Amino acid sequence: MGQPTLIDYAHLIITLFDKFVQTNPVLLRYQNLCTYKYREMIVFFMLMQFRRIYEFKAQHRWLEAHPQIMVLLRFETVPNRTTLSRQYKKLGYIVTEFTAFVGDEVADLDEAFANRHLAEDKSLFKADGPVWYQSDRREGRIPAKLRRLDTEATWSKSGYQGWVYGYGIHITCTEAAFPKMVQVETAAVADSEVLDQKAAFILNQLRPASLTADDRYTKALRIRHWIRQRTLLITPALRWVKGRYAQAYHRFLAEADIQERFKKRKTSVEPLFDLIAKVIGATSQQKQLPMQKLVNVRTVLALGTLTVQISMIMNSILGLPLREISTIKAAFS
Repeated sequence: MGQPTLIDYAHLIITLFDKFVQTNPVLLRYQNLCTYKYREMIVFFMLMQFRRIYEFKAQHRWLEAHPQIMVLLRFETVPNRTTLSRQYKKLGYIVTEFTAFVGDEVADLDEAFANRHLAEDKSLFKADGPVWYQSDRREGRIPAKLRRLDTEATWSKSGYQGWVYGYGIHITCTEAAFPKMVQVETAAVADSEVLDQKAAFILNQLRPASLTADDRYTKALRIRHWIRQRTLLITPALRWVKGRYAQAYHRFLAEADIQERFKKRKTSVEPLFDLIAKVIGATSQQKQLPMQKLVNVRTVLALGTLTVQISMIMNSILGLPLREISTIKAAFS
């Protein structure tokens, strides 16, 4: 097989999505009633993502000018911009769940996709438009000259980006940077809170031997609970130093294989965030998003994560470098 085409990627997405909906009878019944199927909409919005067309009116006009894509997607009519907007908003949660399904479904396809050792982190993306200073935000006051303000975004700080007004993407991935789960929230939502929300799926479905994270995820009760579930939650535990359990944990952290987990985390999560940013076109220092409001941003970042997954799966099948996104970009552009 030569370079994969758009049809090849579409077939892979549709095949995986059909398997996914079989695990969700409600979604399966709903999709069968829809004029525009979710699986084809995912392919379409990936096309728009790579072409940097995020306005729904422009997407409608693009489809009118490209009847061959209508045939590929099995659209009998061109969806109007309201339909496109409504479908895009719905896809946020669906793509989030689909990404988790794909992450587990292909675990045996490549050693790089295996569930054994995972990593967790959060990255901030700046909201589209101006920032809303915290003093004004607390008072609910919008300055008169502030136009196109995303009022749903919130503030948070990272060591790399500093203070960012926007949203956070919470990623669970393998040590080879293959995404396993994604969750998108406003920037202020705590990393630790999101990990608690993910815990049931990680512990009961993925069942990794370890998950490595930074100090923000340190919580003694959580670490002990995860150990009872046979998953090592590895964090620096910088502030958990007192007591016999803490001392035992720090002796454990000093072991050579645990130090190796920390090293591999550094070469997995951050490069993955960079790949997702490149896919969606958020390449500025603070990674400014192309859309506003959480319901849209959730789809933007979840779809970007799914795109990296699909790219890596196809690269694995073809024997290409796993983190090379130029191949999928060429097919969709």
